[in-house]
Amino acid sequence: MNHPPAVCEKAQSLERLLQRIEAGEPFDQVRADLGLSIEAEDLPKLRAKYEAGGRTWEALIDGRYGHSQKAHSALREWMHERKREDESLTARELALEIEEQFHVELSIGHINYLLRKVELTRLRGRPRRRREEEGETAPVVAAPSSESLDNGGIFFPGSGEARDGDHRDS
Repeated sequence: MNHPPAVCEKAQSLERLLQRIEAGEPFDQVRADLGLSIEAEDLPKLRAKYEAGGRTWEALIDGRYGHSQKAHSALREWMHERKREDESLTARELALEIEEQFHVELSIGHINYLLRKVELTRLRGRPRRRREEEGETAPVVAAPSSESLDNGGIFFPGSGEARDGDHRDS
């Protein structure tokens, strides 16, 4: 599969990072030399990925093409917990709180997608109105009219009746 040059360069830099750390160089120095923004907690996962992929740089291609993951696990856990606390929260309100708390902008559609994955979304559409809450009574049904319906079938004559117009029986 063809990947953009920047993606290949990043994977090759990650490979050099792992090789230099294995050779005994300090992590912080190697990371600074290669210009990578990787945390020490990510190293075990990178090593496992590198080993599982046959110790080639192609195994380190992340597939995100350099885009950071906005909805990281801590953000998702916070959002799920917040939604469990207050089920009436809308995705718009959650988006505002997430931006305030984590300084990350998530779209309403993405928030709904993440909530749907853990079954925390509300039902679609507008909620039904309850008559008891609003003090309304049963809907008023119109009484049948007393008009004569003698000519009620004039537009839909039966098969045995004569038809108006140019239709002639042969």
